[in-house]
Amino acid sequence: MIHAHFDPSTISNNSGSSQSLWMETLLPTFTPLNKDIHADVCIVGAGIVGLTCAYTLLKQGKSVVIVDQGSIAGGQTARTTGHLTWVLDDRYYNLEGFFGVDGARIAAESHAAAIDYIEKIILDENIDCDFERVDGYLFVPPEDSKDILDKEYNSIKKIGKVINKVDRAPFSSTFNTGPCLQFPNQGQFHVLKYLQGLIKAILNLGGKIFSHTHVNRIEDGSVCIVTTESKSKITSNSTIVATCTPINNRFIIHTKQAPYRTYVFGASIPKGSVPKGLYWDTANPYHYIRVQKHSSDPNSDWLLIGGEDHKTGQDQEIEAKYDHLEEWAKIRIPMIGKIEYRWSGQVFEPVDSLAFIGRNPGDRNIYISTGDSGNGITHGTIAGILIPDLILGKESPWKHLYEPSRKTLSSALKFTQENLNVSLQYTDWLTPGEMKQIDELSPNEGMILRKGIKKIAVYRDTKNEVHFNSAFCPHLGGCVRWNHGEKSWDCPCHGSRFDGCGKVLNGPAINNLCSYNHE
Repeated sequence: MIHAHFDPSTISNNSGSSQSLWMETLLPTFTPLNKDIHADVCIVGAGIVGLTCAYTLLKQGKSVVIVDQGSIAGGQTARTTGHLTWVLDDRYYNLEGFFGVDGARIAAESHAAAIDYIEKIILDENIDCDFERVDGYLFVPPEDSKDILDKEYNSIKKIGKVINKVDRAPFSSTFNTGPCLQFPNQGQFHVLKYLQGLIKAILNLGGKIFSHTHVNRIEDGSVCIVTTESKSKITSNSTIVATCTPINNRFIIHTKQAPYRTYVFGASIPKGSVPKGLYWDTANPYHYIRVQKHSSDPNSDWLLIGGEDHKTGQDQEIEAKYDHLEEWAKIRIPMIGKIEYRWSGQVFEPVDSLAFIGRNPGDRNIYISTGDSGNGITHGTIAGILIPDLILGKESPWKHLYEPSRKTLSSALKFTQENLNVSLQYTDWLTPGEMKQIDELSPNEGMILRKGIKKIAVYRDTKNEVHFNSAFCPHLGGCVRWNHGEKSWDCPCHGSRFDGCGKVLNGPAINNLCSYNHE
């Protein structure tokens, strides 16, 4: 039997050096897998997708094994802002253009059903995670046309969802959003408290969880085989790859989505000074706001503000992103106190706006979930409903909308633009390295050097030891770039990320950067 235990010195974080507000919540830690094992379903990845799929399958009587390469829920799920909404980033009038009115309606219904499912799990399992139903508000920057609100309103009315036009969002007089759309009955919660309860339920249902277990091979077949770095094997009837972006799919999916970094800060405000709700603007890059119950001060709330997205590895002005967020926020909400949390996360933007959830293209019994855009919690919960349905042979009205092998002709232009952007990143093969010397490199910083035809990722750790690795990503050979904010090497092509020493943090790369013998 696998026993979970709490380690107070451990904070769940497999994906960078910054700490989110949620990471103060301690999750159970688990032992690595060190033997062969069999289950009905093997799940690779223990974030919102993997844990929700596990819970759903266990409730249906299936045996489940979950493995994660780091701490449980230490990836991108711990970096969300906990918005639970069927209001999607890419607007319903765009979805209508891609998938028609029926497709847009199914998208709205599936995301709304995901919120309902989260609420049901919370009630069934008695999870204390600050879940609340709140309204959402979409507004435009003062200088922009209000036509976008009319277009979105008309598209949403077609699909039969409740939406209202209001004169302004319910902020104080310091921030007049102007006309906006109100979306009743959305939701918010504390994501790691929720997963804490979900993990407990999974263990009670007989699920097996292993952490710090790196997977380096996934094989499809009548019996799927997952092989770990320690040579342990997991055999199963079905395998779910729940790693944010697939580590088993080398090409197909990665041409249909693009990785972006997104930024968040958390600051205290006087309790009740900002009404609870979900708030989004339509700027590019856009901004979003919500209020969270304060963890220790009954007279304060946490205010979370995020945005300033950019393509992964393609903008190294990290401090400027946080500065822009802070400037934007303090003009509108001047009562903001000390900023106590700053973190970034990674999202994958599909070319046609919806996630890819279902069978991995070309496989029989391997399933994936990716392309969550800015709606990772609801997309992840949709996966936690849809993929179990597919495994159990149930019909689902959502299946075709989220089909990973789909081709959306109306997104062809964006597909071409995104892949042209990727091809341009390979010109890094030809550029020189940085001019400064290794001796000038500060602790916990990295730089790229050129050695003949090779490029070297050089990192000086906090103990002043210097590490040398190939700068070329083992996925498809993109040249990594140093992320000063997260102290990571980020690939600008498909979003693979590595720590300073070259250890893979997230896919699509499945292997570490190759070490380089510096003489």
